[in-house]
Amino acid sequence: MTRTPTAGYERLGPLMTAMTGDEKHNAAATSALDVLWVLYDQILAVDPHRLDDPDRDRFLLSKGHGPMAYYAVLAAKGFVDPDELHRFAEFDSPLGHHPDRVLVPGAEIGSGSLGHGLPLAVGTALGLRAQGRNRPRVVVLVGDAELEEGSNHEAIAVAGRLEVDRLTAVVVDNASSTHGWPGGIGERFAREGWEQHTVDGRDHEALRRALADTRPDRPLAVIARV
Repeated sequence: MTRTPTAGYERLGPLMTAMTGDEKHNAAATSALDVLWVLYDQILAVDPHRLDDPDRDRFLLSKGHGPMAYYAVLAAKGFVDPDELHRFAEFDSPLGHHPDRVLVPGAEIGSGSLGHGLPLAVGTALGLRAQGRNRPRVVVLVGDAELEEGSNHEAIAVAGRLEVDRLTAVVVDNASSTHGWPGGIGERFAREGWEQHTVDGRDHEALRRALADTRPDRPLAVIARV
């Protein structure tokens, strides 16, 4: 694919509107747009020209519905050819309704089964630890509703107990969960030993500060309310 120079935040709107055919998931996409931008613009150590760098940060999109925001940010940052956005979800397009790690440059996992991204992130972080790679961060973006999946409860508990310090879970909280959690989502993570911050999911500076607050002895959860 042809790469383009990095574009600014103002380009995300036009890049998003280039994709049609999944309008029912527009809300899911736009709710994660600012988080994705801050991650790729200010936090993640990733390079479209070094996709296989073993010391790259790993970003896992568990919130797989409405991937238009993810594709728009990847296009703005030079991972994906913007011309491909016009073919979104068409036959023979690499950009499907759920990102495919084999087809989308920079995608670390296929995210068709909601609720599995956080366990995969825990496994990825533990795998890097076993290899002695202590620089890369593993960041996973999840939705508040998918946290109700049982596999996430297990992953939260395991990561806290094993002090998986290079792991960050970003939860986009758009109040779509069915039951919620006593004390809020942040309290759910804190009770298992995670550092946690709850911030405005549209405030780029607040997101940056929260995402940068990693600790050497525990994983980090950032709850982005939108």
